[in-house]
Amino acid sequence: MERWKTSQLNYLSTTADLDTAYRISLNFAKNIGFKFFGFSTSYTSNTERLSALRLNNYPSDWNADYEQRKLAGIDPVVAHCNQSELPILWSEELFANAPHLWDTLEQEGLQHGWSQAIHDDESGLFSILSLVRSHSPITALELYENLGASAFICHHLHRLVAQTLPKTSATQYMPQLSLREIDVLKLAADGKTAYESARILNLSPRTINFHVQEAIRKFEVNNKVSAVIAAAKAGYLNKDAAP
Repeated sequence: MERWKTSQLNYLSTTADLDTAYRISLNFAKNIGFKFFGFSTSYTSNTERLSALRLNNYPSDWNADYEQRKLAGIDPVVAHCNQSELPILWSEELFANAPHLWDTLEQEGLQHGWSQAIHDDESGLFSILSLVRSHSPITALELYENLGASAFICHHLHRLVAQTLPKTSATQYMPQLSLREIDVLKLAADGKTAYESARILNLSPRTINFHVQEAIRKFEVNNKVSAVIAAAKAGYLNKDAAP
């Protein structure tokens, strides 16, 4: 492995802050030829898989459309990652049963990519890492050369998320969240910043941060990610929860 790769991965390994680790990972992805980087974590409940965190630099229009139309339900990449931890290359053939989704990916410059997953039965968390670009298909050699580094990044980000899990089960302690707190945590789970959430909800960033802090206090956790995961485990973020 090239020296610069080793140096960046060593730096990443010493990083305990998730936002900082994400920025390092995004920079690493760009250095190996990928414009876009995505990482998501979900929590597996008894009945369904609920979004807990989504971090990426994909086009905002794509993120909004993906969320609004619930495209994860027909995304063959997600379907593969649900079943396997082996990497999957994105291709037109893979999206044969969802051609409109492939067309949209091409329009947004997201057609050449690969994804890999982590299934963590101990914590109940499930993570997917994706590296994507708009130019030139990914060769088998390129995948082989970078697979170890991408797996390391995926495991490190996953571990940072897992470490934020509350020590007590959300099913044992069920605080009552306000509708606004639920709104804010749902947006945080989709990777929205306080500024973006404020624009969506027509509030100030300061008010958004207030609701986040209230949720953190009620769940007796230490940070926003912990509050989002606790809310997901408590059922507040599933599709049937109050808007």
